[in-house]
Amino acid sequence: MHLLEYPLGNGVRAFSTLRNSGGSGKGTYAAFNITPYCGDHPTNVVQCRKALSAELGIAEDRLLLPHQTHGTRVLTIDSDFFRRSPEARTTAMEACDALVTRERGVCIGVSTADCVPLLLHDPAQGVAAAVHAGWRGMLARIPQHALAAMAELGSDPRDVRAVIGPSISVDSFEVGEEVVDAFLAEGFPPAIVRPTAPRPHLDLWAACTFLLETQGVALHNIRIAGIDTYTTDDTFFSARRLGIASGRIFTGILMQ
Repeated sequence: MHLLEYPLGNGVRAFSTLRNSGGSGKGTYAAFNITPYCGDHPTNVVQCRKALSAELGIAEDRLLLPHQTHGTRVLTIDSDFFRRSPEARTTAMEACDALVTRERGVCIGVSTADCVPLLLHDPAQGVAAAVHAGWRGMLARIPQHALAAMAELGSDPRDVRAVIGPSISVDSFEVGEEVVDAFLAEGFPPAIVRPTAPRPHLDLWAACTFLLETQGVALHNIRIAGIDTYTTDDTFFSARRLGIASGRIFTGILMQ
């Protein structure tokens, strides 16, 4: 299976799926997509989930993807979570944009197609997080909410390693002046804005790095994949290129 993999520590598998990771999706869903709420045919979603679970060597119910809503809710996955019924687990992951865990053998991840997928790992405490951050989530500082949830499990931000996965780059991310004003009003540095004409561009990678550093993550522990989904839509899904009715990248982390 073709995956973009990241070095986040021994015994950790961190990755993003590619469009050619497998599957049989058609059109804007071709080919690999495990997100069930983006309009893809259920058969392809099920097929892709089975394939990814097999690749990771875990049971399918240990492959977790929340239903994201561009909010700031963080859910901690613990042993009690797996004692619930499948329906209760699904309900628990509704309106959730980040998962945190210290459970081994569980792959937590997020679904994106231009938004920033962020993976966090604290090797000292064995705590991991997967975060979905569009511009709304970034503005609301969801990376810092995730770090706070990790701290509740004993994690120290100074030990955290981070990966910013494939997402829209500043070159491609044109926004309105009202979005720029909102970020500046929330204390983000002006350097995250490129004041180009006719509309400014926003650097979500820099915004995410700023939030991580502000919370105590060392700059040398932050990796940026540097892949612009908007210009690589043949390899990674991009909602701005393909439309909302298209597949999604799954970016996950598994502590083995």
